[in-house]
Amino acid sequence: MDKESDFYQIYEVFSRRGKKAPMQHQFSLLAPNEEMALMMAQENFMRREEVIDVWVVKQNNVRKMSSEERQQWTKRLDNKDYRTTKGYGYLRKKWKEKEQGMLDEKEILSWKEVGKK
Repeated sequence: MDKESDFYQIYEVFSRRGKKAPMQHQFSLLAPNEEMALMMAQENFMRREEVIDVWVVKQNNVRKMSSEERQQWTKRLDNKDYRTTKGYGYLRKKWKEKEQGMLDEKEILSWKEVGKK
């Protein structure tokens, strides 16, 4: 590697628009150090959108999954159908049965009339 490629590093820029908003990745940039990266992020991003927080992180410090980890951690277990909507298919039938047995407003109000007599 030559000195020029060692001089610049890749930084990732994240921002948040409001207190309850999630932190979102915005872009990557090349800078010689953290201070310059933050100034570049402010100059290029914060003048376009209102944000309450900006994070600038060296790309080397961001941990991402290896392909082996991705395969292991994202594999779903076979017995977790209840977490998907297809696992609740029987509920539609049960709900219809329940609705058929429910009382409507007119019927309930008619009970009040029976009590008066």
